[in-house]
Amino acid sequence: MAANAPRDGSTDLIIVGGGPAGCAAALMAASVGMRSVLIEADALCAKLQHIAAITNVVGGHASGPELAAAIAKDVTRTGLCSVELGVRATEINAFDDHVTVTLDSGPRLTAPYAVVATGVGPLAVEDASWLTAADGVALPTLWGAKAPETGPGCLLILGADRPLGTFLRAHPALETTVLVAYPPQDDYKVDEVRDDPRVTLLPVASLSVRAGGDSALTAEWTDRQGHSSTRTADAAYLNLGSAPTPPTGTIIRDSTGYCPPDRQHPRIITAGDLRSARYQRIMTATGSGGEAALRAYYALQSLPSAESRRPAY
Repeated sequence: MAANAPRDGSTDLIIVGGGPAGCAAALMAASVGMRSVLIEADALCAKLQHIAAITNVVGGHASGPELAAAIAKDVTRTGLCSVELGVRATEINAFDDHVTVTLDSGPRLTAPYAVVATGVGPLAVEDASWLTAADGVALPTLWGAKAPETGPGCLLILGADRPLGTFLRAHPALETTVLVAYPPQDDYKVDEVRDDPRVTLLPVASLSVRAGGDSALTAEWTDRQGHSSTRTADAAYLNLGSAPTPPTGTIIRDSTGYCPPDRQHPRIITAGDLRSARYQRIMTATGSGGEAALRAYYALQSLPSAESRRPAY
């Protein structure tokens, strides 16, 4: 889809982010006659391409790629949304009567409202106070990882975030022992995988990883009772969680770095995973995207909504 966004003042809504939330916003906006521009640095619903199995999404789609293709087709068929792929929104600013979105390709778009659904990105080792890695140790993220081609062994997962369950469901025939080391703040997350017989849960206070020789890794940790232990693993993946990735400008973060809708300027509406560390699921993202578009529509029509009761910016 070419960069063909209208720049003649005919745009009602700028949507930043082409994941499930942004695409849902585009479809909902079109359903009420709003013209929108959707900005996405990658492909539409690119992250869904890494989810091999889906079990918690209505509609009959069994995999992420299948769902992504269906969503992209839905967005393409509407004549009221112009999609710009391969460009990134670098700054969003809100004013009394409009918002501006600056693109890394140079142009600045203007519309009455913006839905911001840029999602989250993975945390790195330096973001986890409980984890250290020796120089030269490469730790890829679990998100989008393929199952090891080797036979039985030990796969070390550092952190118990959501991609762990996705990975295990995507590889039901994997016979490797999956050792999941996780800090206290991840305790509630292991419920999703606790009953998988391949998983060994390792609650830790701290852990370090170093090269172990023969392409193996060695993990040294201190458990919650203060006891130290060591184990080798054939491979290790980071699964530490994520952090929001909003553009600069008027968008307001809370103390956790996320961007709740009720903290924003009235002309900026956040949606999807960007809103909170909780409720980061495909279904909640699509719902919030649709709601965000309707909120902009009601405001354009000067119709009251529940959101009109929120504090003034």
